[in-house]
Amino acid sequence: MGVAGTLEFLSDLLSSAKRSKKKKKQVNTVAIKIRMDCEGCVRKVKKVLSGVKGAKSVDVDLKQQKATVTGFVDAKKVMKAAKSTGKKCEPWPYVPYAMVAHPYVAGVYDKKAPPNFVRATNDPAIANLNPMEEQFTLMFSDENPNACSIM
Repeated sequence: MGVAGTLEFLSDLLSSAKRSKKKKKQVNTVAIKIRMDCEGCVRKVKKVLSGVKGAKSVDVDLKQQKATVTGFVDAKKVMKAAKSTGKKCEPWPYVPYAMVAHPYVAGVYDKKAPPNFVRATNDPAIANLNPMEEQFTLMFSDENPNACSIM
């Protein structure tokens, strides 16, 4: 096998690798805040969201007004299916309390949020501490062994 044969072999190998590469879908988790009043609403929402192509599991929490779809799904298709129930729905707007630097700022604090959750924000002034605030936060932190002597 000469140079030409080797090049041909490599060319065939690479071209077959290109054909076999398909875009694989990733497992997504889509959370929706959806207005539900009773167990009948929960069953209706669960049935509709289970019918979305690629949905592997559907969890519905009546207390938090939350539906979570896990599987090879697209967020837009899940929202469209949720809206077809006739219920008021929106993407899950809450993040854990510890993820936001200033959880009591207007626009972030929400009385209707589930316990230990606040509204998500993209504002960098709210989402992150500036260096001076971070210094004071760490100074009085429980993880600081000298915090008792400062107080």
